[in-house]
Amino acid sequence: MHISEFDFELPPELIAQQPLEPRDQSRMLVVDRKVESWRDSYFAELPTMLSANDVLVINNTRVFPARLLGHRVVNGEVGAKIEALLVRRWTENEWEVMAKPGRALPVGAQLDFGGGKLQAEVISILADGRRILRFAARDNLDQLIDEIGNTPLPPYIKREYDEAVRLDEPRYQTIYAKERGAIAAPTAGLHFTDHIFAELKTRGVEIIEITHHVGAGTFQPVRVEKIEDHHIESEHYEISDLAATAINEARAARKRIIAIGTTTTRALESAADASGVIQSGRQSTELFIHPGYSFRAIDALITNFHLPQSSLLLLVSAFAERGLVINAYQHAVKQRYRFYSYGDCMFIY
Repeated sequence: MHISEFDFELPPELIAQQPLEPRDQSRMLVVDRKVESWRDSYFAELPTMLSANDVLVINNTRVFPARLLGHRVVNGEVGAKIEALLVRRWTENEWEVMAKPGRALPVGAQLDFGGGKLQAEVISILADGRRILRFAARDNLDQLIDEIGNTPLPPYIKREYDEAVRLDEPRYQTIYAKERGAIAAPTAGLHFTDHIFAELKTRGVEIIEITHHVGAGTFQPVRVEKIEDHHIESEHYEISDLAATAINEARAARKRIIAIGTTTTRALESAADASGVIQSGRQSTELFIHPGYSFRAIDALITNFHLPQSSLLLLVSAFAERGLVINAYQHAVKQRYRFYSYGDCMFIY
């Protein structure tokens, strides 16, 4: 299939710049795959749509402040401003980064972050232009990053630094985030509130946590014409023995497994064997789900609205038929749904 088949017109003003408060007031497009229909709803109504026959699997990864702002240091003098997004850890004190401006950072360049709190050196340049930085700190590197780093917002959210600190550090995170390691939020989970969870538990809905650290691979643009030629960078996930057992028991009891987000979906599908049994453990995955993929682990999906021609839209179009998804997206545009990270969502079953 060609990537052009997964395009749609999106007015820029529908790209959500601000999160809703409270979280659960977002709109939700409910899509029925069997009859190929949809209806407008709200996320707050989700508990009324579920029962004790349903299991929600959530991704408890926690976004860490992976965006570092600093300066190049030349001959001991502070120079040009630079920015580094931490995307992959290589060793205890070495990170692969997306740097701006990359052309100004040759091998050997000395960098300073946080006004003298953290120093680094460019030790390698990768084929795609990313840099490998070796940080001077070792034992307390994570602590320093948490102290001086910034929330790594997607580029389509325009925000001044002070506003980002005030608004996004607490809000660009699910309320159940626990495991530090993501450079972006699993945005389908941003709609949940304590009230929603209480309602779900009252109805007997089981909630199971796994971890999938959202990395650069999730957002890599599809730059090939044939979608089958696209490759996704590896990302790490972990499913505990307890979580795997609970999911497998639920499947054996013919309960409906509902994945909260595309990262949860990719972790579960990566961990499922040919018969759909979930294997526990800590693994990495490069699984690219696109139309033609046969799902083994999930029965329903809650997800936000994604970029045109993106791997995330391809995943959704694999779960529901492409034409149905594109038509549903066009309906969402006409009805002025809010798109992307801080936007509204879909419940596809």
